[in-house]
Amino acid sequence: MARPDPKILADPADLSPAWLTEALQSAGLDVVVAGCRSESVGTGQMAHNERIWLDYERNDAGLPATLVGKFPSPNEESRASGQRGAYLKETRFYTDLASSLAVAVPACHYGAIAEDEATFTLLLEDLAPKVQGDQIRGASDDEIEAAARNLAGLHAPRWGDASLADVEWIAGGNPEELIAIMQFATPEFIKRYRDRLSDEDAAVLEAFGNGVKNWLERRPPTPTLVHGDYRLDNLLFETTDEGIRVAAVDWQTLSLGCGGQDLAYLLGNSSPTEQRRAHEPRMLEIYREEMARHGVELEADRVRNEYAYGTFQGPLITMLGALSVGRTERGDTMFMAMASRCCQQIRDTGALDLIA
Repeated sequence: MARPDPKILADPADLSPAWLTEALQSAGLDVVVAGCRSESVGTGQMAHNERIWLDYERNDAGLPATLVGKFPSPNEESRASGQRGAYLKETRFYTDLASSLAVAVPACHYGAIAEDEATFTLLLEDLAPKVQGDQIRGASDDEIEAAARNLAGLHAPRWGDASLADVEWIAGGNPEELIAIMQFATPEFIKRYRDRLSDEDAAVLEAFGNGVKNWLERRPPTPTLVHGDYRLDNLLFETTDEGIRVAAVDWQTLSLGCGGQDLAYLLGNSSPTEQRRAHEPRMLEIYREEMARHGVELEADRVRNEYAYGTFQGPLITMLGALSVGRTERGDTMFMAMASRCCQQIRDTGALDLIA
């Protein structure tokens, strides 16, 4: 007899041994949870994460003592943004797609989303002792290299996979709607942060807002899966005897696009400008080599050209993100660091010519 689906939790305060047992058993895991406790973890803007400690009465599935639960944001503005497809994308990524890729991500032990797409629950592998990157502080060259290598594990396995275009929750979306949104969001973002933006950066953002239609129409061929927000706050790092290991989280912006969008977004947002300029050529070559290791051979010129195209992922996500979630002091500081770094990257690569 099939077990009934457990209630999808909107609030981690509703976690209980009975619910955890029901959820994990519905995923085919032979466990009985006798006790649990949890506490908030991470700095998520769109959703809320809890580390959950579990005491098992029976654990034939061999699950660990801790899991990470992911739930809708308690912030109404952030939750409304998540309901517009972000929560669905993340849930379905873990339940339907992750197993077909080579990118390092936490294992998913349970995932479900309500029909209204406003309520979802994920029970994920706890990746501790990996620690979250710091978007404001930046990262070392070794950390960025590990992240670039991991990125190839996302892009290469489904490179040019035509079947993805038929997956509505990935490929869906109206370009005209995005154009209209960016034409509204750009002046709003500039107005909100004008006293913290340089004239040069404001000009780049304005140019992108005016040129986003050209950017979308001129996307390079051979689409692949794109994380969309592949930056330090969404990466977890661990230093081992074998080197730095990294895993990617927060899959709410998954889409079909140009692989250079993720690569440029990573490099442009993960370190101050001078550091990025110094390691940029080497990181592009490392990514190209790693793509080849996964079976996708790319010419160096193509990687550079798609990287230049991808630099506009920075202002896209920075402006949309800032206007889509509840404001915090750390959030504002983070968005300003992102805006400054990605605008300089666009100037350095001469990418404005691509959308003129």
